[in-house]
Amino acid sequence: MIKAEKLSYSFPTKDLYNKISFSIEGGKHAVLIGSNGTGKTTLVQILMNPDAFLFEGKLKTSIGGRIGYVSQYEKAEKDREISVFDYLAEDFLQLQRQMEDVCAQMETAEDFDALMEEYQRILDESMAMDADNHESNIHKELKIAGLKELENLPVSAISGGEYKLLQVIRQMLKKPAFLVMDEPDAFLDFDNLKGLRDLINDYDGTLLAVTHNRYLLNHCFDKVLHLENADIQEFDGNFAEYNFALLAQKIELQEKAAKQQEEIERNEKIVERMRSTASKYANATAGRALHARVSYLERLEARKIKDPFVELRNPKIILPVQEAVDYDLETETEETPENVQNPILSVDGYSIAFEDTLLENINFVLNAGEKVAIVGENGTGKTTLLRDIYKNELDTIQIAENTVLGFLSQIHGEMLNEENSLYEEMEELGFENRAQIAEYLSGYCFEADMLNEKIEVLSGGEKNLLQLAKIGKSNANLLLLDEPTSHLDIYAQIALEKAIAEYKGAVLMVSHDFYTIVNCADYILFVEDKTIRKMRT
Repeated sequence: MIKAEKLSYSFPTKDLYNKISFSIEGGKHAVLIGSNGTGKTTLVQILMNPDAFLFEGKLKTSIGGRIGYVSQYEKAEKDREISVFDYLAEDFLQLQRQMEDVCAQMETAEDFDALMEEYQRILDESMAMDADNHESNIHKELKIAGLKELENLPVSAISGGEYKLLQVIRQMLKKPAFLVMDEPDAFLDFDNLKGLRDLINDYDGTLLAVTHNRYLLNHCFDKVLHLENADIQEFDGNFAEYNFALLAQKIELQEKAAKQQEEIERNEKIVERMRSTASKYANATAGRALHARVSYLERLEARKIKDPFVELRNPKIILPVQEAVDYDLETETEETPENVQNPILSVDGYSIAFEDTLLENINFVLNAGEKVAIVGENGTGKTTLLRDIYKNELDTIQIAENTVLGFLSQIHGEMLNEENSLYEEMEELGFENRAQIAEYLSGYCFEADMLNEKIEVLSGGEKNLLQLAKIGKSNANLLLLDEPTSHLDIYAQIALEKAIAEYKGAVLMVSHDFYTIVNCADYILFVEDKTIRKMRT
């Protein structure tokens, strides 16, 4: 269906792809993975609209139909009162109206041939979309996604995660020849993530998804395209098999690299002896032998194993180093456990309502050093609660003295000035010079030549890494993290989990990442029926 041969593409300051080759065969469910900033979304755009990009190499496509696309930045249409079912049926009803309009024109038209061509086009499109069965197909897809009970609700009444699933269903219903989804899992709760998994696995067309979600990676897809360091690796099989193959390859390469290093060191000693001999005696034969040995050593160095898919750039996320702090917070709620020793946050009688009540009479205590995840369906007030704690303007929220808050937001513009360059964003955080900033940000996988780039051009994952880099330079002993793994690549997710595990302060995070919660949280605050209850992980 799609075949790329020696494809190269560059930005003015960065080479994204250097003669990469890969294919996506018809019927495959392929996933595109890679570190943040490697150009995954750009590659998707090239595949969808190659004429809009100046690239080198060949891109052969035989898609034979329309391309469906689900963006990572879908915004819910909150002002629409149309029902979920009618919303999904819109494209089919529009085709039906077009058909009726053409038939009506045929009754009086002189240019009958042109109308017949238009009629045939609409008929072909309707058949390709299975328009005659669109109602039963809508019912089926809603059931697979776990959204059957929503079909009569207005679109304005559903959550953002449910709306995101509707975008996936809407594209799948049109039965495109090639369906592309760019991070369709962003901010989905557990139920909606399961719905997305089931939709992908039931889909019988060709599909390419960009995702870092380990749950989807481990339960969907039969082809892996791994983009790193301007190169791509193609693997036919699932993600678990790919990881196993990478591990086996890494062990093999490490063994080869060790042998190569031994050979390099042996030849370095030979070259030193030959140089010593050549400096004592003017001998043409010895000089030629020395030159040959040096050339051989250079070839060994050039062939040293450097595999972009084995030795990856993993970020080194370091959260603030904590010293012992005396907290002063009196808590007299009935919900406070008897064994509380050092509370840092108390929420007592908190409620939040917009058009409807989201949370009512919420009570919990967070102790110093605890790591807790707030879990629940989309639209239940979790992010609002986290923001209200950060603002600390309500009597129902008490934060201990000597507490310094750090906040990571889903909305990057809240914590980052996107018009700033990376250097401008970091220069007020106590660095002595530009070199210190470059060295610090290199740990977060930002190259020195990126310091002048505007934050607005960074990927979503890079913006999250930059927020974490700023938090790392603070004195925060209570971190409020709103979906911290969203848009982060797999390696950054694992690095963040390690950093949270080593962090001595307290963490309260909203997350729908199963692995992050299991690996980091001491317990869960589960949001359900407008209240919160404490649960084991």
